[in-house]
Amino acid sequence: MRIVIAGGSGFIGRKLTQFLLNKGHELVILTRKTKHSSGKVMYVKWLEEGAEPELEIKTANAFINLAGVSINDGRWTKKHQKQIYESRMEATDELLRIIKALPEKPSVLINASAIGIYPASNHQKYTEKSPKIANDFLGKTVSDWETKAKQVETLSTRAVMMRFGVVLGNEGGALPLMALPYKLFAGGTVGSGNQWVSWVHVTDVVRAIAFAIENTKIAGPVNVTAPAPVRMKDFGKTIASVLSRPHWLPVPTVAMKLALGQKSALVLEGQHVVPEVLLKQGFEFQYPTLRTALEDLFLK
Repeated sequence: MRIVIAGGSGFIGRKLTQFLLNKGHELVILTRKTKHSSGKVMYVKWLEEGAEPELEIKTANAFINLAGVSINDGRWTKKHQKQIYESRMEATDELLRIIKALPEKPSVLINASAIGIYPASNHQKYTEKSPKIANDFLGKTVSDWETKAKQVETLSTRAVMMRFGVVLGNEGGALPLMALPYKLFAGGTVGSGNQWVSWVHVTDVVRAIAFAIENTKIAGPVNVTAPAPVRMKDFGKTIASVLSRPHWLPVPTVAMKLALGQKSALVLEGQHVVPEVLLKQGFEFQYPTLRTALEDLFLK
């Protein structure tokens, strides 16, 4: 397949690029930086004045949209929130424009999303059919992002919204910061410890994206989380166990709010999310339990 990736230089994008290349696909990476194409990877400038990436893309079987300012970088000031929101809207608008300009439309658009669309809850279990949308910054951002991406369906292109959970990997995401206190022998429960962590290994993220491209029965929202979410206190205890470190120094809620501001909600609140669509379609997780995921990331 010939696959276009927006956001290919990020944490997930780098892993995905290598995975798809290993599968023999031909890739077009949309970028703002000048990079030299080589082998089966072509770099194409976009989101700059005068850029017409559709002229270089010409044809593609699938588009993957991972573009947008990271929610993990910096405090959630009003300025940063605006950048997070507008970067996603701008990138998706441009992808829609590019797809419209192509003589042959791709069969599918895989659009990144997040489980932050679901309200935080210690007792509710969410599947893709859950109607509730979180009434906060992340909920609105994700909802608007999905609504915009869904417009591609008017071009007879299948739209898949991959709602990522807490993606675990060594090169990015939340895990390095979450594991650091344990490596310094100072780890412990964050907040109440009862909040859910719906996590997923980055390898299973890229496998799920490839699975959704190939499986034409998959459309709409897809929860990309492992089938066994855990409470935050158990998440910490598992990190401690795998690293052979103590789990003893709690991090109070007030300390997290002072340190991270509004962004503290990412660790102090959570959702119990089930990957119902992937499981029903026969997707098999390589890392279905937290211990197997952490042992792969910490011990190999």
